[in-house]
Amino acid sequence: MIKFLIFFYGLLLGSFFNVVGLRIPLKQSIVTPRSACPNCGHQLTPFELIPVLSYILQKGKCRGCQSRISPIYPTFELLTGILFALAPYVFGWSGELLVALTFISMFMIIIVSDIHYMIIPDKILIWFAGIFLLERIIWPLNPWWNSLLGAVTGFLLLLLIAVVSKGGMGFGDVKLYALIGLVVGFKLVLLSFFLATLYGAVIGGLALLFRIVKKRQPIPFGPFIAAGTLTAYFWGSELIDLYLQFLY
Repeated sequence: MIKFLIFFYGLLLGSFFNVVGLRIPLKQSIVTPRSACPNCGHQLTPFELIPVLSYILQKGKCRGCQSRISPIYPTFELLTGILFALAPYVFGWSGELLVALTFISMFMIIIVSDIHYMIIPDKILIWFAGIFLLERIIWPLNPWWNSLLGAVTGFLLLLLIAVVSKGGMGFGDVKLYALIGLVVGFKLVLLSFFLATLYGAVIGGLALLFRIVKKRQPIPFGPFIAAGTLTAYFWGSELIDLYLQFLY
């Protein structure tokens, strides 16, 4: 029952994270005005704001003008709910669970922002930096300096790549990796980057192959960072052990 409530809570927050990710880069309030159809301006009623269910019942269309509603909205609502429900299975009912839920929340907002605008806003990173610092003081990694080493490693690694690639890596990604290192530590921040790069190469290659994107078309790296980092954070120790067993 509790895990179902966490899933439902994740759905609700997923809807809110969509709003935050869309409005913060435009320097708009996340409270007002009320959510509305971007095509006709129709203000959404409470019925139309029910996560996932509203999209299904309306067949993916606005009730006002019948224009298509982006599937990004229900997708990220559902994804947030699933990740929230999965977190207790991985971390148990511990302080680290709160860290995990905060981590998931940040990534959901960043993915929406990066997909729409190819921006990871400083305002979002600064807000979560304060929360993560407090959480890592209350629930530190073992040893405690692992967070500091991870933050420095994540920042310098991405900074080096940004300099060498001459703009191929955005500075928002650099700052984001400092936060990732703070949360997951030295070993997992390296695994996070490896997996993010792997996901980006595979999915980007498939997108080119099936002509979903064009050559030289910029692709937001934020979603791949999120996927790689959450994979490393949730199952990194098991993946590293599996890799070492394969070697020896």
